[in-house]
Amino acid sequence: METTLTSKGQVTIPKHIRDSMKMEPGCKLVFDVNKDGEVVLRKSGAAEERRPDRFDEALGAAEIKWQGSTDEYMALIRGDDR
Repeated sequence: METTLTSKGQVTIPKHIRDSMKMEPGCKLVFDVNKDGEVVLRKSGAAEERRPDRFDEALGAAEIKWQGSTDEYMALIRGDDR
């Protein structure tokens, strides 16, 4: 079944899919993309845990120890000599 993406990035989940997944208004949903580039939809809190992706591995990996202000940091990375 085909559906259309709205200008707000919304789509309607077809009724037969909502019924088969026992979705009700207000239920939380999780969208994932598998290794083949397909979108996988599941209800939040479902028994199957989401597999980590490349962003999960990078989360918290940076060790930034800057003590200055945001303006000072931006000047540093931009190469401003003011």
